[in-house]
Amino acid sequence: MPSQSSWAIAGTILLTGWVASPIQAQIPLPQNLELPTLSLPSSDAQSRIMSGCIRLDGRCLFQVAAPQSELPARIQDIQQRLETISRQYLQEDSSELQIESKKQNNLPVIYVNDQPLLTVTRPDADLQGGDLDTRAEKLKESLQEGLKRAKRERQPQFLTRRGAIAGGFLVAMIVSSCAIHSTSKRSRQRLTGTTTTPTGHPVTTQLAQQQQGNLQEVQRRLYQMAQASIWGGGTLIGLGLFPYTRILQVLMLNVLQIPLRLGIVGLGTYVVIRLSYVLIDRFAGALANSYLLTPEASRRLQLRVSTISGVTKSITTLVLLGVGSLVALTTLGVEIAPLLAGAGLVGVAVSLASQNLIKDAINGFLIIVEDQYAVGDVIAVGDVGGLVENINLRITQVRDAEGRLITIPNSEIKIVANLSSNWSRADLNIPVAYHADVDQALKLIDTIAQEMSRDVTWQEQILEKPQVLGVDNFGERGVTIRVWIKTQPLKQWDVAREFRRRLKIAFDEAGVPIPLPQQEIWFNRSLPAKSQMDEHESHSQI
Repeated sequence: MPSQSSWAIAGTILLTGWVASPIQAQIPLPQNLELPTLSLPSSDAQSRIMSGCIRLDGRCLFQVAAPQSELPARIQDIQQRLETISRQYLQEDSSELQIESKKQNNLPVIYVNDQPLLTVTRPDADLQGGDLDTRAEKLKESLQEGLKRAKRERQPQFLTRRGAIAGGFLVAMIVSSCAIHSTSKRSRQRLTGTTTTPTGHPVTTQLAQQQQGNLQEVQRRLYQMAQASIWGGGTLIGLGLFPYTRILQVLMLNVLQIPLRLGIVGLGTYVVIRLSYVLIDRFAGALANSYLLTPEASRRLQLRVSTISGVTKSITTLVLLGVGSLVALTTLGVEIAPLLAGAGLVGVAVSLASQNLIKDAINGFLIIVEDQYAVGDVIAVGDVGGLVENINLRITQVRDAEGRLITIPNSEIKIVANLSSNWSRADLNIPVAYHADVDQALKLIDTIAQEMSRDVTWQEQILEKPQVLGVDNFGERGVTIRVWIKTQPLKQWDVAREFRRRLKIAFDEAGVPIPLPQQEIWFNRSLPAKSQMDEHESHSQI
């Protein structure tokens, strides 16, 4: 069951946390990671005060501030000076570290082992809301702590301990991954081995199968997300354990942060869409179970529920994709308020230029609400017709007898003939020769029709007693006897074919002739009286 699988995922995550908890305090996670923000350009963009991190071994020691145009150059200069100072300090055996602040031009200058590192400016002090000297003292403390920690982390004992921690994490990752894989495999085997036995209406059975499929898809994505989280997160944590590889952790996070954000938003949107499908199917199933249905109404409801469910899912998908796109833009730092205002203006322009699309949507909505036809019906629209394979707010797609997929805009559907709504009828015109006994033919046709309606194979498809209407027409070849047989939807053609086959055999046995195409030509050798007089007068003149 999906719920058991969800508990298994949660248990695996808790197991990972329990294994890692004793060494959690020793795991260096990225601090003050700078994520790029996007903002709309303004007139004072170049003079805006921005801040950035100065890093040592991937850790943010402190932040500096400067106008946006000058900040990258200042960070690069301070970073190069810090790397030179730290390299010299870490290569020396002595642990002496002298950090002092000297005044130059009334601004504190930080010196490390008699080498200038940076000048504390007013924007730097404004970051902490204090004066220049207070900011300089805090920077000295941060440098003192950071450089000593960097030297301590390069000691063999420290590296050995971190290696053991990395090994423990690797084992925990493998155990967690195998547990998730095993749980996923057992879940798939259990679902594959379970056969769903229909116990109710076909409508509810179909909806239950759709719910199960959507839940399985959500479960599969959650398993994949859990595996990616274990190996991706474990790799990042492992890189952060050692001072030599910690910068790789920061670089990977800086490079992957935008794809990770978009991936999380995309996966979350996909999961929400699938769960909305489950809710739609569950609601439709509850609605179907609230009615006591006849077989005819049951089939009709099945077609209508599948159509409305499909259209509702399409609309929900579009709405959630729009919301997901806005959330993705928000996570990237884009101001969506101007975009929404612009989208409103664009929507007005599009609505004025795309009136046919609006007509399609309105007519499609009325078709679905009024149940004019649904997926699975056979319809005729003008000169085209066929089985409805797809319907949404804009188009209707039908498959004709030759297998062609015909797409009809909903605004073009003015008059539609539904050949399978609730029930169908086989309308048969039986030709009989003029010289045949009509009463015998009528009796024989009625007998064959009643026998077929009582046949076990066909009695479920024939809804009512067949009606032999009688002689319907005098044609060139003979008389036409009309027969009506009410059938299940879409079964009129099967019933008609079987009835014609049985009737042909019965006609042959009873000697009732079926008229064949024929034409009679009459010749009259006698001439009219007027022609004879004209001929006599012509002889007299001679």
